Amino acid sequence: MLAVALAVLLSVLDYAVANVALPSIAHDLGIASSQSIWVINAYQLASLSMLLPLASIGARIGFATMCRFGIALFVLASIFCALSHSLLQLALARALQGAGGGCIMSVAIALIRFIYPRNALGRGLSLNGLIIGTGVALGPTVGSLVLSVASWPWIFWINVPLGLAALLLARFALPTTPRSERALDLPAILLTIAAFTLTVIGIDDAVHGGSASGAALVLCGIACWAGLLRYQKGRADPVVPVDLLAVPSFLVAFIVGLVGFIASNFFIIAMPFTLETVFHRPATVTGFLITPWAVGVAVMSFLVGRWADRVPASLLSSFGLAVTGCGFALLWQMPQDAGNVSIAWRVALAGAGFGIFQPPNNRVMMLSAPTGREGSASGLVSVARLGGQTLGALLVASVFRFSTHASVLCLFCAMCVAWLGATLSVARLLGPGSGPGSGPVQPGRMR
Repeated sequence: MLAVALAVLLSVLDYAVANVALPSIAHDLGIASSQSIWVINAYQLASLSMLLPLASIGARIGFATMCRFGIALFVLASIFCALSHSLLQLALARALQGAGGGCIMSVAIALIRFIYPRNALGRGLSLNGLIIGTGVALGPTVGSLVLSVASWPWIFWINVPLGLAALLLARFALPTTPRSERALDLPAILLTIAAFTLTVIGIDDAVHGGSASGAALVLCGIACWAGLLRYQKGRADPVVPVDLLAVPSFLVAFIVGLVGFIASNFFIIAMPFTLETVFHRPATVTGFLITPWAVGVAVMSFLVGRWADRVPASLLSSFGLAVTGCGFALLWQMPQDAGNVSIAWRVALAGAGFGIFQPPNNRVMMLSAPTGREGSASGLVSVARLGGQTLGALLVASVFRFSTHASVLCLFCAMCVAWLGATLSVARLLGPGSGPGSGPVQPGRMR
C-alpha cells in the first residue's frame, strides 16, 4: 500500500504544485497568463483521454507493471519539463507527464482491491483518499517553498528523487495480479483517445468564443464516440466499459461521483476569485484559506474507512455530499466582512463532507464490477473524478464569460450541484443492492 500511496502522491502533488508556478512560468517564457493554462490543461487532458485505454492495457500486462511504467514515464517527463525553454516544449512534456500519471491512476484502485480483502476494502480506499487530499493540500505549500529559493524548473526536478523512491518500492512490493488473455484492441484505444480529446478541446474552444471551430471539433468527437461504441458492441472486454455502466449500482455510483467532482471544481476554481474580489484578500492569504478544503477531505477520507465497510453508500455518500452542499451554501451566504476564521471553517466543513462522500461511493463501483474487470472499474473511477473536474472547469469558464458576478454565482452552482449529487445518491435506497457490499461480486471471488 505504501508503494501505491507514493505513486499516487507523485502524480497528485505535481499537479497541485504546477498551479502555483504558472505566473513564474508565464513570465520566464514570455507568454500570456491565459496561454500558461495549457501547462495544466495538457496534463489533465492527456490523463483523462488515456485513462480507459491504459486501464485496458494494464489488465493485460498486469496492474503492477503498468504502475511501474507510469512512475518511470512520469520521472522521465519531469526531466523534460525542467529542461523546457518554450511553451510548446513544456506543454508536450506535461502531456507526457499526464500520460505517466494516467498509468498510475488508471490502476491504483485496482491494485488496492487486490491488496485489501473485501471486508476491508473501504479502509484501503479511504487511505487512498487521504493520500490524494494530502497531495492537494501540500501542493501549494511545496510549490511556494520551492519558488522562494529556486526557479520554476525545480518544481519538476524534485519529482526525480521522489519518483525513484516510488519506483524502487513498487519494484518489490506491488502484488502480482491476474492478467487478461485477450489481445490489445488498438483501433478501440485510438478511437477512445480521439473521442475524449476532440470533445474536450472542442467544448473548451466553444466556451472561449471559438463557436465555429469548437462546434466542428465537438462533432468530430461525437463521430468518434459513435464509431467507437459501434465498433466495440458485443465485445467481451471493451476499452470503454459500457457493460459496467449497465450495472445499476455501478452506473449510479459513477454518475454521483461525476456530479460530486463537478460541484467541487465549481468551488475550487471560483473560490480564489471570490476571496480576492468580494472579500478583498491578498493572493498570499487566499491559498491558506482554501487549504482547509484539502485538509478536510484528507482527514475525513481516512476516518470514514471503517464506516465505508459497514454503512451503505446510499447513506454515507449522500450525507457527505449534503454536508458539502451546506458548506458551499454557508460560503455563498457569507457576509462580506467575514473574518478569516469564519471563512476557513466553512471551507473545512465542505471539504470534510467531500471526504465522507468519496470512499464509500468508490467502494460501490469496485465491488459492483465482476471478477476480472478490476482494471476497467478502476479506470472508470478515475474517469468520474477527472471527467467531473474537466466538466466543472468548462462550466466555470462559461459562467465567467456570461456573468458579471461569476465567482459568487459559481458558489451557488456548487451548492446546487452538490445537493443534486446527494439526492441521486440517496435514491439508491429505493433500489436493490443498496447495502455496503452491493454488486454482482460474490464472497470468495476476491482475495
